[in-house]
Amino acid sequence: MTEFRTEHDSMGQVQVPAGAYYGAQTQRAVENFPVSGWALRPELIRAMGLVKWACGVANRDLGKLTGTGKNPLNDAQVAQMLEAAREVAGGKFDGEFPIDVFQTGSGTSSNMNCNEVISNRAIELAGGDRFQDKKPIHPNDHVNMGQSTNDTFPTAIHVAVAMSIQSRLIPALESFRDVLREKALAWDKIIKIGRTHLADATPLRLGQEFGGFARQLELSVDRAHKALKPVLELPVGGTAVGSGINTHPEFAGRVCKALADETQLGFFEAENHFEGNAQRDGLVECHGQLRTIAVTLFNVANNIRWLSSGPRCGFFEIKLPDRQPGSSIMPGKVNPVMCESLMQVAARVMGNDQTVSFSGATGGQFQLNIMMPVMGHASLESVALLAQGTQAFVDLCAREMEANPEACEASVEQSLAMVTSLNPYIGYEKAAALAKEAFKTGKTIRELCREQNILPDDELAKALDPWSMTEPQA
Repeated sequence: MTEFRTEHDSMGQVQVPAGAYYGAQTQRAVENFPVSGWALRPELIRAMGLVKWACGVANRDLGKLTGTGKNPLNDAQVAQMLEAAREVAGGKFDGEFPIDVFQTGSGTSSNMNCNEVISNRAIELAGGDRFQDKKPIHPNDHVNMGQSTNDTFPTAIHVAVAMSIQSRLIPALESFRDVLREKALAWDKIIKIGRTHLADATPLRLGQEFGGFARQLELSVDRAHKALKPVLELPVGGTAVGSGINTHPEFAGRVCKALADETQLGFFEAENHFEGNAQRDGLVECHGQLRTIAVTLFNVANNIRWLSSGPRCGFFEIKLPDRQPGSSIMPGKVNPVMCESLMQVAARVMGNDQTVSFSGATGGQFQLNIMMPVMGHASLESVALLAQGTQAFVDLCAREMEANPEACEASVEQSLAMVTSLNPYIGYEKAAALAKEAFKTGKTIRELCREQNILPDDELAKALDPWSMTEPQA
């Protein structure tokens, strides 16, 4: 059986698991929000620790923690508090954050959770009893000095999202872009038929088609960089409503500089703290870029799925690596599972965008948005899914894709769209009649042209050269 200890807060006694580093306010939140079983994402927990560290550094350097105020700390205690925050930032205490995502809309429960863990761990590092009622390193007075949940929790969300985009999403997208560029170059001599409306169109080269996909991923990398910009502006320093009550005028700037130096990301203080506290438009803008990236990934994965369809009765213009049996009833069937996985990732991210945008629009009243925990969760989930889904697709599918030149080239001569190149010679109306006759008789455009002496053989060969149809001609 779990053993408990008794903790006290302003509302009275609370039974807390005996070995927990968190305290009474965390336990109350655990009991109040038995909703989803989803704890905060580790990226956010670690960003909270990093923000608390940066706030501690700023307060240390400003002389606030060791000053003449209530319960000043000595230098050793300050160092131990900063070390404890660092440990949270390093992931050491992820398991000490049990509060459900669907909690108080400001994230106050999780902010207090972080304060309690850092306080108790710092007391432990100092050689004291972390279970004592009177905390020599206090969660509110010291760890939360100069802060409110209303400015530090959204700051942590921004930091977590920015770090995840920079360290995980951008490299994954760049990897996918580079693989598609390699395929485009390698497959540039393979001619195939184009398709618009899922119907036959004029020829192009397989390399050109994949060059288009590579450009989509190049733009996705650009969008990921753009997604960073709106979350680099941090609301820290606004405290409760944006006024900066109970904090030093230099506090916000120092915190932002500490975070920027630590992460090598260009974090900066909010230009207007009332906007910075109250609205999460920057997060909405950021996720809008993630949504567009998801649209691109869905499109590219779906096109690759179509191009690999078959192997006998589909296009089969590219071959995907076999990853697992595809059917419980059809022996030998293999499905494009990695395409389907990435498409589902994209669908989830597009759904998350609805959550983030709705929360941004409806959750911000006056000086606070009360939908922040779900906005943070959805945003971080989107970044993680896009990064992990893309990298898995690259490693387990895209790198090992192979072209099927025979299938590509076999359909070119049969295409009715070959007639398009005859427009300059015989006009649109006559070319359309030829296409209809070819479809009706099953003959190729070349065969009908020869039968009807549409053009001399040398001109016909030039006009119906599929390579010449893949690029402009002077």
